[in-house]
Amino acid sequence: MKKWLWFVLLFILLVTWAIQVYKTISVQGGTIEVVRDTKQVSLNDFLKQYTSGTFTKLVLEDDTSLKGYQDLGTWNSVSFMSVQKKLVEQYVNLYETNKPLGTSLKDLWISLTWKVIVDVKFNEKSWRSTLLQDVWPLIVFFIILMLLFKFAMPKGGAGGFPFSVKAGKLNTSKNMKTKFSDVAGMDEVKMELSEIVDYLKNPLKYHKVGARHPKWVLLYGQPWSGKTLLARAVAGESNVPFFSVSWSEFMEMLVGMWAAKVRELFGKAKAVGRAIIFIDEIDAIGKKRGVWSTWGHQEQEQTLNQILTEMDGFDNTTNIIVIAATNRPDILDPALMRAWRFDRKVYVSEPTYEERLLIFDYYLKGKKLDTSINIPSLAKRTSGLVGADIENIVNEAALKEAKENRSLLTQNDFEYALEKVIMGPEKKIKSMKEEEKNIIAFHELGHAVTSHILPHADPVEKISIVRRGQALWVTWIMPNEDMYLSSKAKFLDEVISLLWWRAAEEVFFGLDNITTWASNDFEKATDIITSMIVKYGMDKDLWTVAYLENTKNEYTMFRGYSEKTAQIIDEKIKTYMADCYEQSKKLVIQNKELIKKLSVVLLDKEYLSKEEFESMIIDFAQPKDKSSKTSSAGKPKV
Repeated sequence: MKKWLWFVLLFILLVTWAIQVYKTISVQGGTIEVVRDTKQVSLNDFLKQYTSGTFTKLVLEDDTSLKGYQDLGTWNSVSFMSVQKKLVEQYVNLYETNKPLGTSLKDLWISLTWKVIVDVKFNEKSWRSTLLQDVWPLIVFFIILMLLFKFAMPKGGAGGFPFSVKAGKLNTSKNMKTKFSDVAGMDEVKMELSEIVDYLKNPLKYHKVGARHPKWVLLYGQPWSGKTLLARAVAGESNVPFFSVSWSEFMEMLVGMWAAKVRELFGKAKAVGRAIIFIDEIDAIGKKRGVWSTWGHQEQEQTLNQILTEMDGFDNTTNIIVIAATNRPDILDPALMRAWRFDRKVYVSEPTYEERLLIFDYYLKGKKLDTSINIPSLAKRTSGLVGADIENIVNEAALKEAKENRSLLTQNDFEYALEKVIMGPEKKIKSMKEEEKNIIAFHELGHAVTSHILPHADPVEKISIVRRGQALWVTWIMPNEDMYLSSKAKFLDEVISLLWWRAAEEVFFGLDNITTWASNDFEKATDIITSMIVKYGMDKDLWTVAYLENTKNEYTMFRGYSEKTAQIIDEKIKTYMADCYEQSKKLVIQNKELIKKLSVVLLDKEYLSKEEFESMIIDFAQPKDKSSKTSSAGKPKV
């Protein structure tokens, strides 16, 4: 409901209240009559008060209502309710009762000629007052109902009133400032979407040759990869209205409102002619339909059916482009993905090294940078991060700069921001025991040393025994370049590195003193070995058969292999884990003295950078070439 209507209703209530207050004071000449107390009494008590001379005036209204006025005295005052400046206030008590209809005053022994003044009134109500009296309770009830729905049961997309079918936020072309130049990198994606921009600008160009535009475009990729930004850029480049809506805006309390909102959204878009509709989180309403019959599933299916109807309702003359975004294209209903619906599917991938350089350059515009900042190094060390993460890193560095009252960003600011975003903020635990610190130091150095020795492991970026986020310690391992494939040898090196801690506990502290620290490492190692066997076909006995359970159908209650095969898989996992553990234990024994020396330095400094770690490895141990690395690490043979 619009704000002005609320003000009108509030004004009506205030005026009504003022009238009621004014009516309690009847002004007659220079005297005003003020009722101090009103009492409802029985007819017998009323007549007793009359006989005893309590009343100075009686009023009979409509032949049924009797009112008796008891005089309490007068007082001189100035009234704001009258134009007269000096008035006499006469205070009275009011007694009210009802007499039987048809009974006269004479029958009640009330004299019209006695000292008590008797006034007889007959109030004839107009049709307006009668109508107002009948309708007024309904108006009050309606106002209370609206207030209840507005404040007690707010809905995300309905503006607070559950019978509304408002859906989608309209951004006009004047408000759409985002262009393709604001999207760093992603040249292939922008090339795909530029055709849509060209169509919205020149639809006749395509109609002449009999070409139709893509009706629906699906952007899919990991969260925060820039799907919404790309949709806004398309609208900004096309200079057309942009309707944005997410899953939460469709949720409603009333049955059928979800589908009604879909109709409302597409109706508004068609009314403006050329437009872009952006539906975020479409997997929430477009997921595969199943066998469940709960209210939520029925509403979801009705909404999905309405979306499919709108899809099929587009023709070649409809200048509306629908762009949807999802992180899970695998769970979308097959009816959405077929031809003539999602005609174009665009994958928004993680930015490459070159694209990360462009993203850093974009967010560093307008900032003063020290000459020591190494942008290529930052881009290499942010492998796997998306544009939103990089923007967060630059912002954290700028916050540190502002907090220290400086006007120049330095490399240290970016080191701080990079570690905070990737590993979490620092939180030193002063109460930690020395014995626990030693255990943590051996744990982190184990991961670092194995990553340095094993030929297929990723290099160490930083070692820390200071708590960051939920982790009590962190060894930051970062690949030198973007990796798109992983080999069996790399998987096995990762498992050997993960199992180092339990092997180190056995070697340094004995089997009776092993701790719970390695539980997370066991989970990761088991997942890697399991994926090698049942998903990637890297075992020579089970080979290229995919034994991973079928997750495409959520209602499948069985697995696609026998109990005998399951037993073989279990044995294979145990064998791989045991062989990797033996290799890890062998590395611990071979580098026992080196780890002791490194632990002394780590306990003292609490941090070791990549350069410091590699320098100490050279100082404390004999350098090993690639061939010696391979021979010392070995590989499990299964």
